[in-house]
Amino acid sequence: MKSLYDTNLPDVQSSLDPRNIPIEYVGIRGVQIPVTVQGQNGIQPTVATIDMYVALPAQQKGTHMSRFLGLLKQHQEPLCQQSLVTLMDDMLAALNAPAGRIDFDFPFFVLKAAPVSKLESLLNYRVQYRVEHKNGKTEVIQTVIVPVTSLCPCSKEISRFGAHNQRSHITISAKINGELSLEQQIRYAEQSASCELWSQLKRVDEKYVTETAYENPKFVEDLIRDVAVALNADANIVAYRVKAENFESIHNHSAYAQITKGDI
Repeated sequence: MKSLYDTNLPDVQSSLDPRNIPIEYVGIRGVQIPVTVQGQNGIQPTVATIDMYVALPAQQKGTHMSRFLGLLKQHQEPLCQQSLVTLMDDMLAALNAPAGRIDFDFPFFVLKAAPVSKLESLLNYRVQYRVEHKNGKTEVIQTVIVPVTSLCPCSKEISRFGAHNQRSHITISAKINGELSLEQQIRYAEQSASCELWSQLKRVDEKYVTETAYENPKFVEDLIRDVAVALNADANIVAYRVKAENFESIHNHSAYAQITKGDI
C-alpha cells in the first residue's frame, strides 16, 4: 500500500498511449467561480461558468486536469482581452499543449436611468468570452446577449390600432483589434432595437417605451441589419456574428436572423 505522503508517484497522464490518436480538445467544463470583469466604469464582480481545454498529442495518454483549476486560482486579474491572452499563454505552458480554448459565461450588469423619470436600476445581460489558440495564433471573441423590444412593421401597417410587439434577444459576437467595452457593444444592440429595456419604470417611462417602440417598428431583419451597420463603422471590430431572435407574441415560435462578417 502506497503511503499518503509518498511524493515519488508515477505520472500516468504523461505515459505513452499506443493508439496514436490525437485529441482535439480535452479538459474541464462547468467550473463556477467568482471573477471580476473590466467594464467601462470600473471593475465589476460576478460569477462565471468556465470551460478549459487543451489539445492532446497522439502519444500522450492524458492531460493534467488539476492544473486547470490551479491556473484559475493564480489568475485574479479582471477579465479583459489582455488578461485572457495571458491566461491562455500560461495554460498552454503549464500543460505543454500546442493549442487550447477557454470559455467564460457570466451575468454583467449596467446601471441605467429610466428615460423620463431618470429612476436608476440595474439591468442584467449575458456576456461570453472565448479565447482560443491554434496554428500559433491567439484570438479573443467577445459576446453580449442583449434583451430589447421589437414592434412589427407589418402589424402596425395593417391594423386599425395597435401593433404586436415582443421581447427580442440580439447576440453580438465580435473579434476585436483594439478596444471595445462591453457597455459599447451592448449599446450597439440597444440602439438598433424598436426600444431598449429598463428594469424599473414609472408610468411616464412606460408611456415613453410604448410610444417609442410604436414609432420605431422593426422586423427581425431590420434589427440585425441595423446592428451590422453600426459594427461595420467600428474600426476596432475585425469580424463579427450577429444573431437576432424575436420571441413572437402572436406565434408559438420565434423569428430569427443572422449575419456573419469575416472569419469568426
